[in-house]
Amino acid sequence: MTLTALDWIIVTLYLVGCLVAGLWMRKFVRGVQDFAVAGREMDVNLGIASLAATELGLVTIMYTAQLGYEKGFAGAMIGVIMASAIWLVGRTGFVIGPLRTAGVMTIPELFEKRFSPRVRWLAGLFVVLGGLLNMGIFLRLGGEFLVHATGLPPGWLEWIMTALLGLVLLYTALGGMLSVLITDYLQFLVMGVGIVATSGFVLMHIGWDNLVDTLYQRWAADAAAGGAQKIAHPFNPAHATSFGWAYLIWQCFFQLAATTTWQTQISRVLAAKDAATARKMYRRTSFYFVGRFLLPGLWGAAAAVWFAQHGGLPAELTTLTAMPHYLSLVLPAGIIGIVVAAMLAAEMSTDSGYMLTWATVIYNDLVTPCLRRPLSPRGQLVLTRLLVLGIAVFLLFYGLWYELPGNAWDYLAVTGNIYLASVFTLLVAGLYWPRANATGAAAALVLGALGPIVFLLLGKKFAIPPEIAGASSFALAALGMVAGSLFTPPPSPAAPARPTVTAP
Repeated sequence: MTLTALDWIIVTLYLVGCLVAGLWMRKFVRGVQDFAVAGREMDVNLGIASLAATELGLVTIMYTAQLGYEKGFAGAMIGVIMASAIWLVGRTGFVIGPLRTAGVMTIPELFEKRFSPRVRWLAGLFVVLGGLLNMGIFLRLGGEFLVHATGLPPGWLEWIMTALLGLVLLYTALGGMLSVLITDYLQFLVMGVGIVATSGFVLMHIGWDNLVDTLYQRWAADAAAGGAQKIAHPFNPAHATSFGWAYLIWQCFFQLAATTTWQTQISRVLAAKDAATARKMYRRTSFYFVGRFLLPGLWGAAAAVWFAQHGGLPAELTTLTAMPHYLSLVLPAGIIGIVVAAMLAAEMSTDSGYMLTWATVIYNDLVTPCLRRPLSPRGQLVLTRLLVLGIAVFLLFYGLWYELPGNAWDYLAVTGNIYLASVFTLLVAGLYWPRANATGAAAALVLGALGPIVFLLLGKKFAIPPEIAGASSFALAALGMVAGSLFTPPPSPAAPARPTVTAP
């Protein structure tokens, strides 16, 4: 598909609007506190828009559509688990309440208060490692969507990635969290229109009855053929051909850990006015995460049906790129501009939020503890902006050469688990178990990272299931914390008692 003049006008106006809004917020940045956590003045509504926009990036749309292509509507079960975890944490204040009350800028900063400076530094290292590896594929997946959805030449992929990154880098490095929040709000509005419009066109094109019937018939025919089934059950996520119970149980632990420790989400908690605001933000955003998996999953499932009825998936496409290619056939001229703008909104909001988050962790938890004397306020801002630039360069080159060992969702879940399991263990033990000490914390960090790292290095060669790598990291982290704390002297002074959580 070729974009019309109207499409290009829509896309250009959106990009210029985001850039102007992001740069305008630069004048309100007075120090690292404003740059990293927006002065801790974020209210509920802005928090909802920012959290939703950041956590629905173009990479999210790509991997959820891939799940829809491979597993049908059963793929949306991950979104149901995620929404349940976010609502539960928002309702109880589990972890996020005392974390916001502590007044820290990052999670590792809390570990220095609870355990030791060395634990803070080690935790920061694992947080950055897991976060950067996790984000490493964002640009490539975003570029692949734009290339396949618009019909641009494949050779333009690298240039599209570079241009997108440069635009986001400009306003993120200058305006920090204030720019991220205001552009997230604009991107949230554009994304909402684009995603709903696309879903409507997909349903009109493929037909609901045709979609449901064909998905089931494909699975039933594959099951009747005998031998190893290649097609997953499209409606039962617990079925052996789909996720299976072991995978879903791991996801329950994984999503609870992500809700309470994923730094890009927690950065919104730490930027909120108070703990009550953070909890309301979580509760009111929770159901959004069902749609985050369901609607792009619908596009992927529709692509699977369409290609099945038209000779199968072409050799030059994969289950990851099938959806954007299908959309290029479905969306009429004039609408594609809105959709491309919406997808750009998704990509830019995620990239900006993630770059700022990891730069803040590097500055706050890896660099600052090593300085003999604190930097001046201007020096702090300059260093943090340089870190954002360095992360952008890493993302550009990593995204160009890394080859995914499986589907995109499994890669993201396992790389996130490099620190999610161990940091979740440290947070829960540090906040709710007085006997936890620095030795147990260090052991949990190291052991919790083993499973995911082994998967990344050897998973493709030895066919290690992602749920085994993920579950082992939680078990090893818990073992390290309990054994390390019980077999060494208790912390001194005594650790804080379990905080009291009250209902809103």
